[in-house]
Amino acid sequence: MDKFVYLFNEGNGGMRDLLGGKGANLAEMTNIGLPVPYGFTITTQACDAYYEVSQTIPSLIEKQTLEALSCLEEKTGKKLGDLKDPLLVSVRSGSVFSMPGMMDTILNLGMNDDTVVGLAKLTNNARFSYDSYRRFIQMFSHVVLEIDTYYFEQLLEETRERKGYSTDPEMTAEDWMEIIIGYKEIVKKHTKKAFPQDPKEQLFLAIKAVFDSWNNQRAVIYRNLNKIPDHLGTAVNIQSMVFGNMGIDSGTGVAFTRNPSTGERVLFGEYLINAQGEDVVAGIRTPQPIATLKEEMPGVYKQFTDTCKRLEEHYQEMQDIEFTVERGRLFILQTRNGKRTAAAAIRIAVEMVEEGIIDKKTALLRVDPDQLTQLLHHRIDEKFERSILAKGLPASPGAATGQVVFDADEAEILGKNGKKVILVRTETTPDDIHGIVASQAIVTSRGGMTSHAAVVARGMGKACICGCESIKIDVKAKQFTIDDTVVNYGDILTIDGFTGEIMLGEVPMIEPELSDEFQMLLEWADQERKMGVRANADNPEDAHKAFEFGADGIGLCRTEHMFMDVNRIPTVQKMILAEKYYERMEALNDLLPMQRDDFEGIFEAMQGYPVTIRLLDPPLHEFLPDKEELVVEITKLQFTDSGSAELKEKEQLLKKLRKLSEFNPMLGHRGCRLGIIYPEIYEMQAKAIFYAVANLAEEGMEVQPEIMIPLVGHVNELKQLRKLVIDSAFYVQEETGKQFEYTIGTMIEIPRAALTADEIAAEADFFSFGTNDLTQTTFGYSRDDAEGKFLGTYIENKVLPENPFVVLDRDGVGKLVETGVKLGRATKPTLKTGICGEHGGEKSSIDFCYETGLDYVSCSPYRVPLARLAAAQATIRNELNTEMVCI
Repeated sequence: MDKFVYLFNEGNGGMRDLLGGKGANLAEMTNIGLPVPYGFTITTQACDAYYEVSQTIPSLIEKQTLEALSCLEEKTGKKLGDLKDPLLVSVRSGSVFSMPGMMDTILNLGMNDDTVVGLAKLTNNARFSYDSYRRFIQMFSHVVLEIDTYYFEQLLEETRERKGYSTDPEMTAEDWMEIIIGYKEIVKKHTKKAFPQDPKEQLFLAIKAVFDSWNNQRAVIYRNLNKIPDHLGTAVNIQSMVFGNMGIDSGTGVAFTRNPSTGERVLFGEYLINAQGEDVVAGIRTPQPIATLKEEMPGVYKQFTDTCKRLEEHYQEMQDIEFTVERGRLFILQTRNGKRTAAAAIRIAVEMVEEGIIDKKTALLRVDPDQLTQLLHHRIDEKFERSILAKGLPASPGAATGQVVFDADEAEILGKNGKKVILVRTETTPDDIHGIVASQAIVTSRGGMTSHAAVVARGMGKACICGCESIKIDVKAKQFTIDDTVVNYGDILTIDGFTGEIMLGEVPMIEPELSDEFQMLLEWADQERKMGVRANADNPEDAHKAFEFGADGIGLCRTEHMFMDVNRIPTVQKMILAEKYYERMEALNDLLPMQRDDFEGIFEAMQGYPVTIRLLDPPLHEFLPDKEELVVEITKLQFTDSGSAELKEKEQLLKKLRKLSEFNPMLGHRGCRLGIIYPEIYEMQAKAIFYAVANLAEEGMEVQPEIMIPLVGHVNELKQLRKLVIDSAFYVQEETGKQFEYTIGTMIEIPRAALTADEIAAEADFFSFGTNDLTQTTFGYSRDDAEGKFLGTYIENKVLPENPFVVLDRDGVGKLVETGVKLGRATKPTLKTGICGEHGGEKSSIDFCYETGLDYVSCSPYRVPLARLAAAQATIRNELNTEMVCI
């Protein structure tokens, strides 16, 4: 018989797949003797079973849940629905991976019109009892009955104002009784039914709501964003309640064992006296820093700090802990690995190695390569004299500028249209996830450093300011005010997530400096990785940046980008428009020294590392004016100046454009085909490379040029152009008297090239897989058309698991890469292979490249640190898997 329900003492931390992250941690904490309120977990398999029978809870799961409930009642000495000493429980979702998009927690389940009276007598605190009941009605109604919480908040706010209160703690027991009546009327109005009074009915409705939340919109968005599989399901955690709102000796809070923004080894968090858990994260009251708990409750603080240290050492990770103090007694409600910024992740990983908690390999695996890009973003120029509009809590570091929006839907729409926006809200909820994703930054007027906005923004690497209480937001008017200043929808705002400062207008930014911990982590990565990491760079500036970020060389230098310079375009166009050979050679002779200087600069920047230079790839018409615009200009001249020399010149240009025009330029006269028809172009480029090599050799500088022939589909294309390059090198060596080494290879970007790689390898010293074009030619997609028209729908509807232009398609494109490597090395075992498409900077694609045996990956300069770390992780994971197989 399948077991679908586990008591906390029956599980352990290794059962995440079955119990979810929360359930596994609750079981683990129970087993190591921490003060955890008792409870049980309904497994992720139960969620799968629920969906298999048309979203109905199977009878076996219902039976096991009631049996576990009986054990819980026996353990606590309380019974669900008992009038004298009622058992109250919390219900939480708990997926394998932390998912902010899942269901909100339900607290105080088991309360009804009768148990509220019994709890009031038992605790001798009617105010506490009725406050707990109204909270339960509001949470249950919102989460399970799907009634917008706005109606409840509106009634509560109106009641407070009418009675002259400013905060909830001022409300009396009688006030809460009045609120409860109003709340139940709201429920009846929206559901046409009375609020459920049977505690067991409440329990199973809540369990069903947890399972349903696995496929709600925000959960699906979060899973898609974080590449979490849909089939995992969620567990349900049911736990006996402890109360932080029983007076001034009670409270609740959230804390991290280290600062999640900076990584500093200090306890970081917040708490509220006389409050329940959702008060801290919901932003209804601004909490106190955890350090002040030492003054309020010194004994509890000491016990809590000891517990934090014990948890961090046990899990060997920075922990995010939820706790409650009930009448001076500490309870740990949850622990999990804490979300953190990239800077914090690096510092924590490095310092934990120095503290002897983890080893270097574990530290390298702890940092997500995608996070490293956060450290390469801009920050506000320190020289800028700030005019501070307002200041809140610096909840997530970084700086951002954008136009103000107040609605998540609007943020998403504007973001998709290329606008930079800053989402300003009273507080955010999981329903705002799509707007947060589309925004540059988030500002809230309520909430603290552990509020929803703060946690989600830190996880995404977005700047965030919370608890900026001086901001008065008017959502209907689409504006907020600070004293006499009014900021309207669409106004430009800049925020500094490091300081919590908000400024009007755009502010100058500067590039970040990499920390010592960052550099150390990358040094460790370089010690571990077996695969090289190069950069795609087309000019000396990018080459310098690549070298600065630790690139092992240049894997792709696109020479056509050198031709795009505004000062060179006239010469390039002269070359293209030449009617006679000597006219074309005149233009090429003018271009040669320009190219030579470019190559010298790139070689110098790379200081002896290899540089792969791709000869001209795009069709020639790309260097000419837009045909449609030219037709418009000619038409205007025909009416205004029909006999002018300018008109004749433009008509001649249009004639040439039409001659060069192709139905499908991507598969037309470009790459090696261009070099074969116009060999003088490739000859000029090869000579420019070799003149640069010779000049630098004169200065005693070592250079490793690698000349790459693009778009080869047949070995004869490479054979012919290889001879051209060799002849050019011989010519330069004879002229300069300098001897130098070089290699000649090709870019594999046509399926036929991969399938005949054994033949092509006979003429190649190296293969560089151009996976951008190889993906286009394999799928038959034009990237621009696909991403603009149908690819988004394909991914959303699971036609494709990922965008194949972002994550390498292993089953199709990947097989061609594997085939190319295998066939190529069968002919030439020493054949060097690499990848130079954008996939070279994507972590899972890098993992594939390692498994396939490529010598290097190449990516943009700013992704080089990411690739260095990902290459090290691929090596470590492969070694660990090998060890496990051996065992």
